[in-house]
Amino acid sequence: MKTSPMTAVQLVRGRWIFTGDETLSDGAIAFQDDTILEVGSWEALRAKYPDANVHGSSQFAILPGFINAHHHSNGVPNSLQGVDDDFLEPWLFANTALRSQDPTLKTLFSAALLLQSGITTVLDVASISGTPEASTNNLKGRLRAYEQAGLRVALAPGANYSSFLVHYEDDAFLASLPDSLRQQVNTLVPLQQTLSPEDYLSIISDLVVSYQSHPHIDVWFGPPGPQWVSDDLMIKIAETARSLNTGIQTHVVESFYEKLMGPRFYDKSVIAHLHELGVLSPRFSIAHGVWLTESDIEILAETGASVSHNPSSNLRLRAGIAPLNSLLEAGVTVGLGMDGTTLGDDEDMFAEIRLAARLHRTPQINMPAPSFTDVFHMATTGGAKLLMQQKIGKLAPGYKADLVLVKCDRITYPWIAPEASPVHVVLMRARAADVETVFVNGKIVLQNGQPTGFDLQAVGQEIANQMDAAANQQKNGALVAELLPYLKQWYANWTMPKLNPYATFNSRI
Repeated sequence: MKTSPMTAVQLVRGRWIFTGDETLSDGAIAFQDDTILEVGSWEALRAKYPDANVHGSSQFAILPGFINAHHHSNGVPNSLQGVDDDFLEPWLFANTALRSQDPTLKTLFSAALLLQSGITTVLDVASISGTPEASTNNLKGRLRAYEQAGLRVALAPGANYSSFLVHYEDDAFLASLPDSLRQQVNTLVPLQQTLSPEDYLSIISDLVVSYQSHPHIDVWFGPPGPQWVSDDLMIKIAETARSLNTGIQTHVVESFYEKLMGPRFYDKSVIAHLHELGVLSPRFSIAHGVWLTESDIEILAETGASVSHNPSSNLRLRAGIAPLNSLLEAGVTVGLGMDGTTLGDDEDMFAEIRLAARLHRTPQINMPAPSFTDVFHMATTGGAKLLMQQKIGKLAPGYKADLVLVKCDRITYPWIAPEASPVHVVLMRARAADVETVFVNGKIVLQNGQPTGFDLQAVGQEIANQMDAAANQQKNGALVAELLPYLKQWYANWTMPKLNPYATFNSRI
């Protein structure tokens, strides 16, 4: 078997090197091919590798690549398509008014924003439907985009099989509607999945096997949520993922009404139900987990299942504030995700880190509050553990050369005290616009703030051209506007239990 020759050692120099364990001043990283060889002082490594090509300078902070633990490659965001934020359930239905986008183009566009934010790894949850051929082509288009962008990804496709309108009670909800509105819904909204569960399992299994040896692409299972797939299918997904040694991510107790769904339909919490099914394990992660109970958190800690915390999305969709402090205290693996729904539609991981660090600071002295270091670990090593990846999330010998070079001139302007914590300064002040260069597997995938694998401006223009030519969704938009009051009233009629929050942020008395 012919082996590839080793490439030359390369050096990355920084004013600060944030390894994940410590901060080095005037440091450097030596890597060869896709692997870090050494991390140490600039002077020592330059002397050891005098002929090495040098990236960066004393004006940069060097970070391990961020890991976006839950994402949807949305392409053109909802805000630009006229779909406003709302509660999760009506918002999901409102998405029927979105125009369709080419899967390769929208994934490339999303990948560019992630790279520009210093993200080197993403768990991308995708939705598929239709014929096996159409579903396969959709996924292969997305995978081609990640190949081209050079971004490390676990693509987690899922398909809806129930609860197309409301949780578990589509027939009853339809029966409650006026006749004319019911007819419109039946005409304009697909209320069944044409891709069989067997075909879904087969398609994803084949892709998992096809990409098992790929240097930066993995394929996972992404069932959208327990209300959208049967218990039997969820069990089969868990069994198949275990046999193929791959992962699963699904949405769980994101909204208040998903919390109520547990006792209403299972006579127990959703997490307890999943535990009863035997699907929870270290390869199983949930997105959001806003409405986890204390016993739910104990189950997650016991089974090793992990959580992607998505604070921006939770706020935008009025889902609430997840019990992050309790999750960390219990030792649950927690990653940080942007969900394709950040507060400013900017996919800026630095802003998401700041939001997570500030949102959970309880207002009483001696009560818990995550530090910047805690959240930095969520965005790096926490995400790596969630993704079952042992060689990303840190800058250390033997780890993958996933590196982010952040310019420090604006961040430190006009002056910085020698006693200031470099990691706090960078996480407090950096923006995506400060990211200059990104390496994934030792290859430059972002340079001067622009992706190297494709022309972002050309991709944006092509998306715009396709959107201009896309079918007008005016009928769907009108249907959404007419149906939303009925959807909201349906959930408003659910019994409201007494709530006991994890932290008190204010009081009416």
